[in-house]
This record gives sequence, C-alpha cells and structure tokens, in this order.
Amino acid sequence: MSAVIRKIVTVVEETLMEGGRGVSPPTRRAAAIAVIENPFAGRYVEDLAPLFAIGEELGELLAARAVAALGIEGGKVQSYGKAAAVGENGELEHAAAILHPKLGAPVRKALGKGAALIPSSKKRGGMGVSLDIPLGHKDAAFVRSHFDGMEVQINDAPRANEIMVAVAVTDSGRPLPRVGGLTIDEIKGEDGLR
Repeated sequence: MSAVIRKIVTVVEETLMEGGRGVSPPTRRAAAIAVIENPFAGRYVEDLAPLFAIGEELGELLAARAVAALGIEGGKVQSYGKAAAVGENGELEHAAAILHPKLGAPVRKALGKGAALIPSSKKRGGMGVSLDIPLGHKDAAFVRSHFDGMEVQINDAPRANEIMVAVAVTDSGRPLPRVGGLTIDEIKGEDGLR
C-alpha cells in the first residue's frame, strides 16, 4: 500500500538572535510534513502492516525533503525527530504504525548514520493542531545541547480521515547552549548514547 498524499509542506526555521545575543552561525532546522489519507480511519483493523510500508515510504521522502531544505548533505545533519497526528477518526496506534517499525531506516540512510533513537511524538487532533517534533542528536542521545523540539502546523490538516506525518532535521543544536553534558567533540557514535 502506498501513501495517498494530499499535500507536503516544508518549513525552515533559522535563529539569528537568542536572549539578545547574536547566534553565529545561525541555528537551522527544517521539517517536511506529509498529509496523507488514513486508510484505517473510522474502523478497527488488527493488522497495521500496510501503515508500516507507508512509514518506510514517507521516511525516505520526508528525510530527503527536509535535508534539501537545509541545503546541506545528509551527513552534516546533527539532530533529528519525527512526529504524527491522526485526525479524529484515527487511532494513536495508526500514528505509531507509521512512525516506528520502518520509518527510521530510510531516514538514517539519508543522513549516512543515526546511531541514536529518533525521538518521536504522536497525538490526535483536528485541523490546525500543532505538532511538536522532539529533536535529539542523531548519533549520541546524551548530547544535551541538542535536546530540542520544532513546532509545526498546517491550517487545514489533519482532516478527520487523515494523518499528518513529519520528519525534522537540524544543522546544529539549540542556540547558545550552556547546560553541560556530552559535547559534539566527545561523541563516539557507537551505542547511540555517547
């Protein structure tokens, strides 16, 4: 089963100032969001495997779009995250079926690595609901400077029988980080933690 996509939205956010100080180079993050038909809206289905395949398809598409929006090579991405919102006729399990079993592998392939878990969130909401995409360093979860999030919304999504699926990437951590933790220079990237 392939995704029936109604629209794709790409958002780029660039922070130039934080706390009254300049951020140089600016921190940048991008999200690519697909609004798709929910093939199981309004009914209980035991086997959600078709949504696994849709997740794999969207992982490849959305990661490529988000990386392209930043204008960098995939290997230069530092953080990533994923999120989904189902419309009122969907189940949270529909979002989980898209995000978890197969979406991650094509995202990691587009970035050339990704030893850490991809942070995720899922929710149910109506049109215009905001989606908070959690972010974390792609290779080392203990890098506190990269604990972050990106909020996105689409004014007409998700409709009752739709799912909004997002992948976000960054070229850096938070602007002006100073809460300690593992630094970029200390990353080994072997176990996804350090």
